[in-house]
Amino acid sequence: MEATNHVGFIAAAYIAAIVMIGALSAWVMLDYHAQRRALTDLDKRGVTRRSGTARPEATPPAKQTAKEEA
Repeated sequence: MEATNHVGFIAAAYIAAIVMIGALSAWVMLDYHAQRRALTDLDKRGVTRRSGTARPEATPPAKQTAKEEA
């Protein structure tokens, strides 16, 4: 069996793999930019993240007075 018999299949497999990797990369980049725009929009509207530090005006009064007493 000669390798030249399978060159078409091998080339098609490589081309399909390259196209799939390119499509996935493009999808990830487009989604990244969409998520960044959404986060920027939320930030402009004043929505904060849970893991972020709390703003002093957003701190409940009981916690704030406990901190002042300590």
